[in-house]
Amino acid sequence: MSPWTVMMSMILFLTPIICLLFSFHDKGSRVRYGKWLETIHKQRYYLHAMGYIIIIRWKNLTDGLNEPIKHRVGHWTDTVHNLEGNAVLWVQSTFQNDALTGFLNFHYLFVYLFLIYVTTVYYAYTSDRDMTDKVTLNYLLIYAIAVPYYLFFNVEVTSSWIPGMDALLYHDSWYSTFYAKHDPLDNAVPSLHVAIPFGILMLNYLHVKSKGLTLKEWRHYRYHMFILINTVVFIFAILYLGIHWIIDIPLGMIVGGIGALFIHHLQPRLRNDYGAMFKGVTRQKVRKHILVEGTILLVLFAAIMGAINYQDSTNEEQPSFQLGPGDTVQDIIAEMNPKYSATTTIKNFDDSNTLEYAILTVNLAESGFSDFSIDWNKMKGLAEHHCTQKVDCTGSLLPNESIDLKLNSPYVYTFIFLHHAGEEGTLEVQVVSHYEDSDNSMTKAVALSLSSLYITGFVIYRLYRLNKNGRPYYDARPSHTWEEE
Repeated sequence: MSPWTVMMSMILFLTPIICLLFSFHDKGSRVRYGKWLETIHKQRYYLHAMGYIIIIRWKNLTDGLNEPIKHRVGHWTDTVHNLEGNAVLWVQSTFQNDALTGFLNFHYLFVYLFLIYVTTVYYAYTSDRDMTDKVTLNYLLIYAIAVPYYLFFNVEVTSSWIPGMDALLYHDSWYSTFYAKHDPLDNAVPSLHVAIPFGILMLNYLHVKSKGLTLKEWRHYRYHMFILINTVVFIFAILYLGIHWIIDIPLGMIVGGIGALFIHHLQPRLRNDYGAMFKGVTRQKVRKHILVEGTILLVLFAAIMGAINYQDSTNEEQPSFQLGPGDTVQDIIAEMNPKYSATTTIKNFDDSNTLEYAILTVNLAESGFSDFSIDWNKMKGLAEHHCTQKVDCTGSLLPNESIDLKLNSPYVYTFIFLHHAGEEGTLEVQVVSHYEDSDNSMTKAVALSLSSLYITGFVIYRLYRLNKNGRPYYDARPSHTWEEE
């Protein structure tokens, strides 16, 4: 079965089980079968389904911009590695075994996607309109908040940078094609596997506090603990599988926290719980919001532009990968219109070791993955016999040698495998791709990031105003109600 078949099977089989299990103690809250359509219409839950469609489109747009601008924005992996060292390698080598790897691979992909979906359904099924709104917005907005960090602060996955670190997730043949199409391998910071479930946990906490309850008193406490346990597993998995760095965890929590605070304070207005949507909004308040939140947005924007300019001027000699003896890593050429191509430059920065490379479309590469690793000889043979490029699909680069390859990837994703053929030393390699149709990508990337900067400005200003008025940070009532008290 394909990953999509497994995912749909889980949704059909496990969704009713989860909903029934965690509402068993509160059967009266369940929406009766005959009332489902009426509830969906009354509570406008069809808008939630549209939200999931929007975020899928948003993600595809973001991923499409990532590669074309990468030659300018570079990456910050060396900075993160200097900060952390090889701590994640210790995690992997200490606990590594095939059974645990198989379980965490499954949990990382399927339980994560299922949890995002089933949480919305669970809250809707148990007649909790507000939490249904909030967890749906959580997925939509937390991804939007992460966009500028993904696009402008790239960090390679740990298995691409730490010699000897195995890509246990990506080097499994069953998953390889799926991840090649959905993960550019340089979006390590922050981790959405932390940000999104932490956002749910934070929303739960804010909601309960605003109601004057404790989590243990809340009727959804069991489901809250279910999310918490899975979040802990996610945190271990992202370190163990050769994907994320330790710093991704607190940064993911910060992104999740910003999203949760924004959603918690916005949702009452969206639902008109305190009067009309714009009740209490005056020109004076609008001007003040524009001034303060706009200033924060501009400061963050200036920081991003400064980072881009710095990387653009320094990334010419920055390696993209670090390989230990016998290591094999992969880069991805995204699918493109047949009218265009990408010129990919591969540079061997080492003074003594030879670099070998192989180019192969992702679907043909599946059989070259085995036992959570790459069979280099087999992958090389596949590239030689199934070459679809107008250049040699296999080759080697001597020390300090480079090569420019004009690659075509019409409607398919293509792997560039890099192999350290020597017996000692760390081999540094740079791979930079210039896409022919990338002229407007930077402008689009900046525009797509503005919503994230505004949301951050809104949250900072909201917390400031709450504190100034002596109100707790979880008070979600619009400010005009403060004046009425």
